[in-house]
Amino acid sequence: MNLLKKCLGILYPQTCYFCGKICVTPMCSECAKKITYIDEPRCKKCGKPIRYEEKEYCSDCEQQNFCYEQGRSLWLHKGPVKWSIYQFKYKNHRVYAEYYARELYRIYGQKIKAWSIDVIIPVPLHWKRRRKRGYNQAEMLAKELGRISGIRVETRNIKRIRETKPQKEMNHKQRKRNVRDAFRVTKRWKGGGNVLLIDDIYTTGNTIDAVARKLKEKGASKVMFLTISIGQGF
Repeated sequence: MNLLKKCLGILYPQTCYFCGKICVTPMCSECAKKITYIDEPRCKKCGKPIRYEEKEYCSDCEQQNFCYEQGRSLWLHKGPVKWSIYQFKYKNHRVYAEYYARELYRIYGQKIKAWSIDVIIPVPLHWKRRRKRGYNQAEMLAKELGRISGIRVETRNIKRIRETKPQKEMNHKQRKRNVRDAFRVTKRWKGGGNVLLIDDIYTTGNTIDAVARKLKEKGASKVMFLTISIGQGF
């Protein structure tokens, strides 16, 4: 078995999840210098980093009344993190899900307990996009986090019923219109309890908010979220 592992290690060496270079750990020392874990000061609502400690909320949360209660993310969505999530999302690097989930639980395990989460739900993909990609990256992340935390994961309680356009090039109003009525809670959902939504990236918050709104309409008590990365909140 040890010989087999050595041979596999030679044929398929471990690489850094953030730059692709051969490395014995998921994050190499060079990428560790470039990656920013989210810390204070940050928005009390969505967790985006903000410039001044005296501010309580980022500009997005000051201007909108989001339906979810609170959320947090691991890293700023820039540099090596953007590359890593792209590989995870579009290049079939599914193995990254376990590492991301371990980091989320390491950083936010106590926060998850404080939120008294009853169920973890990944933000769904439309069936056409899922069929094309072969998997839902948010679902993979949610399942790994559920395994680590011991919290139940539900993947069929909410559906994306409308194929929305990619939001990367949209402004805030366009994103909001794009996800309006894009989700539906299924009959499997019994309502009640505190929900933890899982997604890969948080930008303006419109997707998370649209899902949270539908869940609350059907009886969810509170909705929180965790994502791998998040935009700047200045």
